[in-house]
Amino acid sequence: MCGIVGYTGDRGTVEVLLEGLSRLEYRGYDSAGVSVIDGESIALRKKGGKLAVLRSSLEDAPLPASATGIGHTRWATHGGPTDENAHPHLGDDGKLSLIHNGIIENFAALRAELEADGEAFASETDTEAAAKLLGRAYRETGDLTDAMQRTVGRLEGQFTLLAMHAEQPGVVVGASHNSPLLVGYGEGEHFLGSDVSAFVKFTPSAAALDNDQIVTITADSASVTDFDGNPSEPKRFEVDWDSSAADKGGWSSFMAKEVSEGPVAVENTMRGRLTERGVDLDLGVLDADVLRGIHRIVIVACGTAAYSAMVGKYAIETWARVPVEVDLAHEFRYRDPMLDEHTLVISISQSGETMDTKMAVQHAASRGARTLSICNTQGATIPRESEAVLYTHAGPEVAVASTKAFLAQVIGQLLFGLHLAKLRGTMTDDAIAEIVAEMRELPDELREVLAHQESVHELAHWMSDTRSVLFLGRHVGYPVALEGALKLKEISYIHAEGFAGGELKHGPIALIEPGQVVFVVVPSPRNEPLLHSKIVSNIQEIRARGARVIAVAEVGDAAVLPYADVVLRVPLTLPMLEPVLQVVPLHIFALELATAKGLDVDQPRNLAKSVTVE
Repeated sequence: MCGIVGYTGDRGTVEVLLEGLSRLEYRGYDSAGVSVIDGESIALRKKGGKLAVLRSSLEDAPLPASATGIGHTRWATHGGPTDENAHPHLGDDGKLSLIHNGIIENFAALRAELEADGEAFASETDTEAAAKLLGRAYRETGDLTDAMQRTVGRLEGQFTLLAMHAEQPGVVVGASHNSPLLVGYGEGEHFLGSDVSAFVKFTPSAAALDNDQIVTITADSASVTDFDGNPSEPKRFEVDWDSSAADKGGWSSFMAKEVSEGPVAVENTMRGRLTERGVDLDLGVLDADVLRGIHRIVIVACGTAAYSAMVGKYAIETWARVPVEVDLAHEFRYRDPMLDEHTLVISISQSGETMDTKMAVQHAASRGARTLSICNTQGATIPRESEAVLYTHAGPEVAVASTKAFLAQVIGQLLFGLHLAKLRGTMTDDAIAEIVAEMRELPDELREVLAHQESVHELAHWMSDTRSVLFLGRHVGYPVALEGALKLKEISYIHAEGFAGGELKHGPIALIEPGQVVFVVVPSPRNEPLLHSKIVSNIQEIRARGARVIAVAEVGDAAVLPYADVVLRVPLTLPMLEPVLQVVPLHIFALELATAKGLDVDQPRNLAKSVTVE
């Protein structure tokens, strides 16, 4: 949550900041602001509301030209989304400007201390306490980097801070503690951002700060130290996509664009990892000997990623014959799980910055477990803190509601499951080769699904006033049902619940009444005849009570026709691959229904793309 941009160089600083903030809108926010150094003072503008409000204000009354600036989009925590609470905040009698991502947990004590010293506060935020504290430290040290080193030791919580001072033009100082901060390296200019999206239009060369580090940028240099002042050299990387990948490209929304990119996301995740008859993964220190010694796997994730993990559990257990648990990351460390060197903890996060997941990884490592990250974002914290990483290469995902990233996360786990099965000798080469051959067909099968969604569009429009939708599934169809319900909740603001089909008679059938819409994810009758017969029984039970049934079923499945009001068809594939195809009509349905209701599908209310606070 929150977007952060810093810049030093000879471009139009305000435009650089606004461009960066627009690229970070996906993170979720409710106010925005920028500040620049203007001679011996700070020029600042901040507004509650969307970035367009700030842009309009700057068009009416531009800030002065400057070579140094910082910008911020805020997701409200302490205090509402007002002009006063928006960032930047000021310190040292208005000569210092500071922005902040995260939460400062001891801000109340700091504020009381500063007010006792005569500091006046203009906002309700925790951030302003940091600005006043940093300003006081600057008066004592006369150097912004030294002042930052002195200040961070007083702060509790998690934070990224960016600051500049009018007495040091051309300098921006940042600090990171359990919150992401990246450096962008240019010619005669440098950038800071909470994501590479903030500066990838200007440079693909980047580095991510490690935890508890401070960076000082000028137009010509970027230097990094730890909180104690010891120098460090961050590892640079090249961003493997350009800024156009994060543009709508003519689509009505980022979500619509990203749904259409599902086939490419799957292709890119598999590229270079599928051999003629198997899977080739380079997992570094998690080599064959380590993985053969794993007795148990725990997958930690949140939201959509957790539903992808449920699919991964089925595949890994079936193929590699290792017990797998799926834990919501925010519950994992608080239940004090049993972990040792024979436990592999796999974390799944699109952004690689999900705070709950990051803390789960740190807890796992502290208990001696081995750690693997499945992530979509280069240079992110979670993969850097894990022993190994499997990047999904889905490309930037801007819409808050995840779609193509879900597909790529499932594919990443399938690849790992086959890799582990080969190492452990639990599958024959021919069995692995059969699955690999089917995986190669998935991108074209996804394109086929995307090309035949007319009935989904029609459904969404006649259901635009629907107040509740239920989703049912069995086996790998169960997490697909959960994911379909989540998407509808996220962007349509409609009550939606996903259930395992076998649970229907254990309570949820009480919700069935005439007119109730129920999506049913139907397993293949050819691959899973027993499961198929049971889900058809579920359909008969809910139809008998007057519900409207929309079935997601494979091409050629005639058994559902007498009982379903609408059938959404997907190609035949292997059981563990079915979720990749079945989930797409549910993503499109949520998108179309939200669009029919006139809602913002890319930035749904109260949500953020990257949840960087617990």
